[in-house]
Amino acid sequence: MQPLLPRVASGDRTAIRECIARYGNLIWSLARRAGQADAEDVVQEIFVDLWKSAGRYEPSLGSETTFVATIARRRLIDRRRQRQRRPETESLDGAPSRPGSTSGSVPPELGAEAALAARALDQLRPEQRQVLILTTCHGLSHEEVASSMNMPLGTVKAHARRGLIRVREVLGEMGALGMGQPMQEAR
Repeated sequence: MQPLLPRVASGDRTAIRECIARYGNLIWSLARRAGQADAEDVVQEIFVDLWKSAGRYEPSLGSETTFVATIARRRLIDRRRQRQRRPETESLDGAPSRPGSTSGSVPPELGAEAALAARALDQLRPEQRQVLILTTCHGLSHEEVASSMNMPLGTVKAHARRGLIRVREVLGEMGALGMGQPMQEAR
């Protein structure tokens, strides 16, 4: 599959249409999974961000699908933060509410765990890494990954399974897996 983003960056209108056809389902599913009531607006914003960022795509750093999913994820995070910054409103029952607010904070050890996970992912084959990132970080189902990567479903499942096995091995070698704490499998 030929990369589209370099052509999009150069202003090729055909590449833009192809990019919408190739990545539209992926972006739409990410917007819907994020619970965006205004998913159509968010999808448009993501594609605008993608056109602006297309020139920054570097094939040696990862696949085009992962780049697109990362742009989408960042836009969705920005939208969530915007909703959280809105002033408190009065709910119908009189209790103040903040749209999109979440409770709790991120545990400090999460940074160390994320670094270990990133190091483990770096040890995977590119296809395995991409499948695991799309399923675990971006929340896509195996079917959605297969569709967005133009890959048979069985191949996606095999990459996910082998990738998880390898991540477990690498984390075990790093001494990062505690006894009796199995990792969750991708969907």
